[in-house]
Amino acid sequence: MTEPAATPGPASSNRGVMIVLSYLWILALVPLLTEKEDKEVQWHAKHGIVLMVAEMAFWILYTILVNIIPLGCLMGALSPLVGLVFFIVHIAAIIKGLNGQRLMIPYLSEYASKF
Repeated sequence: MTEPAATPGPASSNRGVMIVLSYLWILALVPLLTEKEDKEVQWHAKHGIVLMVAEMAFWILYTILVNIIPLGCLMGALSPLVGLVFFIVHIAAIIKGLNGQRLMIPYLSEYASKF
């Protein structure tokens, strides 16, 4: 589930801050647009954006299902648990990034490398 970091380009002086910003939803645009030379920060920013889009798509589908399925109360009760899982994934990605590694999420991490 983890992959060592690729051979990075020149490391920016504020790499740690940029990696943290990469996993804070829309703030991932800051390192994506400002740290063009640091390939590792760029990967984490792209990964954070892919993760954000996947979360948004999940929550939209989840909300639709909660309103359609008669078991909506049960599914609604799971919302805090699902939110906690997403929070843990963000924290794990930040910790891995700060330690020079990458958190590889099946199917999602592949898209970060494509664009």
